[in-house]
Amino acid sequence: MLGLDTFQPEITHVSAHGLWIIADEEELHLPFEQFPWFKSATIAQLNAVERPSQNHLYWPELDIDLALDSIKHPENYPLIAQS
Repeated sequence: MLGLDTFQPEITHVSAHGLWIIADEEELHLPFEQFPWFKSATIAQLNAVERPSQNHLYWPELDIDLALDSIKHPENYPLIAQS
């Protein structure tokens, strides 16, 4: 059985407020207020994003693993780490 085609995620923009990433042809915004782990990351660390499965993104240099659903619907994931 063949696997599903998935595109490699791509960081498209980083600002003082957050970062934007394309996954499955959809651009998602990760505001630092909701995803504080990325705020002090370097551009190289942010760009080193991997996609170990269809629904997950992983930044190995930052040891951050996120479900795409937690990016699309952060209100369903109330626990936020303190930076």
